[in-house]
Amino acid sequence: MIQLNVPSIKCDGCAEAITNEIKSHDPNAKIDVDVENKIVKVETTVQETAVREMINSAGHTVS
Repeated sequence: MIQLNVPSIKCDGCAEAITNEIKSHDPNAKIDVDVENKIVKVETTVQETAVREMINSAGHTVS
């Protein structure tokens, strides 16, 4: 499981954008976005660097 801190998450819309971006690359990914704590957890076969790029593509930053 990949766990990333994404400080730019502010709402459920942000969570949905991140989820949709990751799912567009890996439809079988399991994604949990904790908006309050600004944490994204992903179970996927994709490498962590690719997940980071997907989150960036969704308009968010990973710290």
